[in-house]
Amino acid sequence: MITRFAPSPTGPLHLGHAYSAMLAHDMAMDANGTFLLRIEDIDQSRARPEWEAQIYDDLRWLGLWWPEPVMRQSERQAAYETALDRLWNDVLLYPCHCSRRDIETAASAPQEGATMGPDGIVYPGTCAGSVDPYDPGPRPNDVPLRLDMTKATRLVCKHRVVPDAPWTHVLGFEEMLHGKRRMITVTQEEMLRSIGDVVLSRRDMGTSYHLSVVVDDAAQGITDVVRGSDLFDATPIHVTLQKLLGLPTPRYHHHRLIRDDNGKRLAKRDDARALSKFRAEGATPNDIRRLVGLTEV
Repeated sequence: MITRFAPSPTGPLHLGHAYSAMLAHDMAMDANGTFLLRIEDIDQSRARPEWEAQIYDDLRWLGLWWPEPVMRQSERQAAYETALDRLWNDVLLYPCHCSRRDIETAASAPQEGATMGPDGIVYPGTCAGSVDPYDPGPRPNDVPLRLDMTKATRLVCKHRVVPDAPWTHVLGFEEMLHGKRRMITVTQEEMLRSIGDVVLSRRDMGTSYHLSVVVDDAAQGITDVVRGSDLFDATPIHVTLQKLLGLPTPRYHHHRLIRDDNGKRLAKRDDARALSKFRAEGATPNDIRRLVGLTEV
């Protein structure tokens, strides 16, 4: 078993990060496997060296261990370019010239109605169909590229009989919940309606979270992805990309979220829940485990 924790160095780690990292670490150790750390710093406009250093410091304080060197996404652009080239040559991508306001306006038109997906408003498809299916030409690198989800789901979804909808096209992946396996199926119709044509390459990054996480999980041989339930809706995107790129699909473990006293999930701006603050106040790693509901070691 190989698990990973992949934080972005854009702020302090909080209790939610600690919970996810410790779960992934404990799971790997219990299976005599490997726990990996990956720094997801593709957004160089927000990433800071001091936050990356704090990540290492906080995780070591928690008693976690990982092999060196650590993978850093800012050093992986060539791998993302290779994946984008494959998808472009397969005519599964198209350039998008829409601004955020353009998308909001088109998606909120009376005949459309805005639908929210994993990345915000589901793209209404304004720029779709702009690439010659027989000769896509060179891949542009100065404009965002979107995945044509209609074409993608035709390739990856399989026929399956489901209640009240025989011969529905579905995408399946394995989810672990409380130690028990279950198969999750998402219909092609659901993916088109609730996910749509997501961005895989941004102008300022040359990639996106969805693309980089899939390419990097495969490169590191991750067998089990441990992450918060807030990313559950993004998993069909990642499984789709894995199938399109010929990459293995890991098992997914989506855990509960750590929330504040008002029931709101923690964010990096919640400095009151930052690990560094607990440390400064004299907390121990066992205190953190108790706070997030893990068994004391």
